[in-house]
Amino acid sequence: MTTSWTVVRVLRDRNGRLYLTGLLVSAFGSSSLWLASGVWVKDLTGSDGLAALCMLALWAPTLAGPALGTLADLHRSRLRSTGRCPHRPGSLLITLNLGLAALLLTLFTVDSPGGLWLLFAVLFLYGAADVVADAAASALVTAVVSPDLLGDFNGLQLTVREGMKLVAPLTGAGLYAVYGGPAVACLDAVTFVLAAGLFALLRVREERPVRSGDGWWRETAEGVRHLWGHPGLRPLVRAGGTTMLLASLSSTTLYAVVDRLGHSPAYVGVLYAVQGAGSVAVGLVSGPALRLLGARRFAAAGIALTAAGVAARAVPSAPVALLAGAASGLGLPCVLIAALTAVQRETPGPLLGRATATANTLIFTPNVIGLAAGAGLVELAGPGLLLPLYALGLLLTAAALA
Repeated sequence: MTTSWTVVRVLRDRNGRLYLTGLLVSAFGSSSLWLASGVWVKDLTGSDGLAALCMLALWAPTLAGPALGTLADLHRSRLRSTGRCPHRPGSLLITLNLGLAALLLTLFTVDSPGGLWLLFAVLFLYGAADVVADAAASALVTAVVSPDLLGDFNGLQLTVREGMKLVAPLTGAGLYAVYGGPAVACLDAVTFVLAAGLFALLRVREERPVRSGDGWWRETAEGVRHLWGHPGLRPLVRAGGTTMLLASLSSTTLYAVVDRLGHSPAYVGVLYAVQGAGSVAVGLVSGPALRLLGARRFAAAGIALTAAGVAARAVPSAPVALLAGAASGLGLPCVLIAALTAVQRETPGPLLGRATATANTLIFTPNVIGLAAGAGLVELAGPGLLLPLYALGLLLTAAALA
C-alpha cells in the first residue's frame, strides 16, 4: 500500500482528521511556549542555568509516568460506568486542555524574578498534564484508527509535532520580542481551547478499563508487569531507552561540533532544523515501512541510520554535518514509532493508558540522564572521540534488536 494512499485513508476518517487537527493546534502553542519560557527566564534573571530549568520542569513529570498513566485509565473507567464514554471518549483530553488554558493565564502576573516560581510551577503541571494526555490519547487512537493503520497514524502524529517544532518556536520568539511572555502564554491558552473544541467533536467507542480494586499502586503495577513481561514489547522499549540515552549524549556535543566547523553557536539551529525536517519525512513513510519490515527490523534500521549520522558528525565538514543531521532525523523516530505502535497493538484496552505512560517513562527518562551526563563528558573529551563511541553503542543496540 503506497504512503500517499494510507495517509489519505487516515485523513478521510472524520475522527482521525479531527484528532490530528487538534494535535496540530495544541502542538503549535506548546512549541511556541517551549522556547519563549527559557528566553523569559533568561531576560528576568540573566541566568543560563535557571533558563535551562524550564526544560527540566517540563520533563520531570515523565518520571511518574506509570502512576500518571493510571489516572487516564481510571478516568475512562469512571466515565464508562456512567454510560458517557461512548459519547465523550476524549473527555479527559478536553478537561486537560481547558485546565491548561486557564493555568497559563496565571502567567500574566509574572513580571519579575520573584514571580518565576509560578512559571516553573506551571511548566511542571504542564508536563504532568502532557504525560496524562499522552496516555489518554494512546487509548483513544486505538478506537479512532484501525489496527493496520496505527503505524501510519503514529507517523502522522510525529510529523505534526516535528513540523510544529520547525515553525512555532520562531513564532513564539517573535511574539515574545514584541509583546513579552504573557502574550505567548495567551497564544498557547487559545490553542488549548481550540484543541478542546475539536476533541469534543470526536464520536468513537473505547474499551472499558476494568479496575482490579486492589489499590492505586497495584493497578499501576499491572501496566508495568504487562509491558516488561511481554516478549515483543520489552526489547523494543529497552532499545528505545538505550537509543534515547545515546542520542542525547551525542546531542550535547553539537556546540563543540559547530565550533570545530568555525560557525557561530546559532548554527546549531540550522542543524536542528535539518534534523527536524528528516523526522517530518520519516513520519510520512513509517506505516508502509512498518508493514514491510516489522516493528523490530524497522526500529533496528532506524537506530543503525542514527548511528551513521552520529558517527558522520565527527567529521569536521559542514556539508557532512548537515547530512548527519538529516540521517539522525530520519533514523531516531523509527524506534519511537515502532515501540508506541507495538504497545497499542499488543496491550489490552483496559491497560493501555498506564502501559503507554510506562513505556514513555522507560524510553524518555534516559534522555534526561544523557543530557546531564553528556554535558560533563564533552568537557573532558572532544566530539572526535565521543561521537564514534556513541555511534558504536547505537550499532550494538540495533544489532541486538534485529
